Amino acid sequence: MKFTLIIDKEKDEEVVATVHERTALTDEIESLILKHAGIDRIPAYAEDDMKMLLFSEIECVTVLDGKTYAIDSRNQRYRLKQRLYELEAMLPSFFIRINKSTLANENRLDRFAVTYSGAVDAVFKCGYTEYVSRRCFAQIKRRFDAK
Repeated sequence: MKFTLIIDKEKDEEVVATVHERTALTDEIESLILKHAGIDRIPAYAEDDMKMLLFSEIECVTVLDGKTYAIDSRNQRYRLKQRLYELEAMLPSFFIRINKSTLANENRLDRFAVTYSGAVDAVFKCGYTEYVSRRCFAQIKRRFDAK
């Protein structure tokens, strides 16, 4: 493994890592960089309160009744102002799409449960359950098989 640090005040700051596969180290590096950049949290709203919700506290982000919500590790629901596609672009890579309207924090996934009808549900550590589409499940399987 090589490490190169280039200090150039004229250029925008950027961190690029070329790796063979995603590991715990790459996740830790990504988390550290996001924390340092100040983009490791997002404003979330519950009734009249506003909270800065850490990405690591979010179990999943889902759309319910046309509104975007983040579900945290205590199974609390917080309203987010951003659309799902905007969140997908800004959240770290450990957030994966599990269906058309949900992004899941793969670090907070407890297990995948098969239902009697043959569908697959994602069960999070907080107890929240969300269905997984067949297309997304195939992508998730490939991602986990590559690890």
